[in-house]
Amino acid sequence: MNDRRKAMIAKLHIARQQLGMADDSYRSLLGRITPGKSSSTQLTLQQLDDVLAEMQRMGFVPKASPKHGRRPMPKANRTALVGKVEALLAEAKRPWTYADAMAKRMFAVDKVDWLDTEQLQKLVAALTYDAKRHGRSLG
Repeated sequence: MNDRRKAMIAKLHIARQQLGMADDSYRSLLGRITPGKSSSTQLTLQQLDDVLAEMQRMGFVPKASPKHGRRPMPKANRTALVGKVEALLAEAKRPWTYADAMAKRMFAVDKVDWLDTEQLQKLVAALTYDAKRHGRSLG
């Protein structure tokens, strides 16, 4: 199952919760929109879109989740470093915007995405230092 499909299924379940739909109501909605299907995992991407559109018509209001920000999409040679940044942020329960702010303060670069390898190494070192200072384990 690809990431987009997983995200859409999760959104379906959020919509179901927001609308306060009982299980039988939810399954009948799926059956009405996509005949013969009674589970979101059976649906194609187009069918998921159709069901979400119907749920929006019924009053579902999708909300953006700015709480943690968006994970950068690094080039292959920087993937491991961005993974370390992500792990250190998760351990500290901090959003990606925190790392972006550190990048701006340390290197005058607005986004972690735009850091080069050397700058990423320094950012990892700063986050590691911060973790040790706050007594968080590193593995």
